[in-house]
Amino acid sequence: MNSIGKSAPILFAAFFAQSALTGPTGDAASANASVKTQDSIDIQRVMDTYHEAVVTHDGARLARLFIPDGSAWLNVLSDDAYARAKAKSPGAKKIRVRSFKDLAELVSHTKANFNPRHTHVQINSDGTIASVYFDFIFLSDGKETNRGSEAWQLVKGIYGWNIAAITYSSNPTT
Repeated sequence: MNSIGKSAPILFAAFFAQSALTGPTGDAASANASVKTQDSIDIQRVMDTYHEAVVTHDGARLARLFIPDGSAWLNVLSDDAYARAKAKSPGAKKIRVRSFKDLAELVSHTKANFNPRHTHVQINSDGTIASVYFDFIFLSDGKETNRGSEAWQLVKGIYGWNIAAITYSSNPTT
C-alpha cells in the first residue's frame, strides 16, 4: 500500500473531526443561525409574557407558560439569607421546592404591585430545549424585596416554548 493509502483513514477521520468541531457551513450554518435567532425571539417573548402576567396579576396567563405536569420551582436561599432565616426560625429550609401554581395563585390575589426585572439575559437553545440565565431584582410596590440569579429550563412543544423548571437564588432584603 502506498503512503497515501496508509494515511487515508487518518485524513478521513481528521476531516470529519474538524467538521464536527467547526459545525455546519454555508447554507446549513445560515439556517442554524436563523433557527437560533427565532428561538431567542420566541423565548424572549415567553419572558416578556411572564413579566406582563406578573405585573397585571394574570395568574392564569402565567400558569399557561409552564408545562402542566412536572414543572419544578426551586428557591435557594443564599448563605447569608439562610443564616438570617435560621435566626428567625430554626426550621427554615435553604432549598424550598414549590410549584408555579403557587406563584400564579399569589399573582392573581395579591394587592401588591409586583415588578420583576431581568438583566444580563443569556439564552441557549438547540431548537428543542433551551436554558435562560439572568440576574433579577424583584420589586413589590416599587421597593426591592429580593434579588439573585435565575435559571429557566424550557422545552419546545407542538404549540411553542414552555417553562419546565425555574431555579433561583434568593437574597431577600428583609
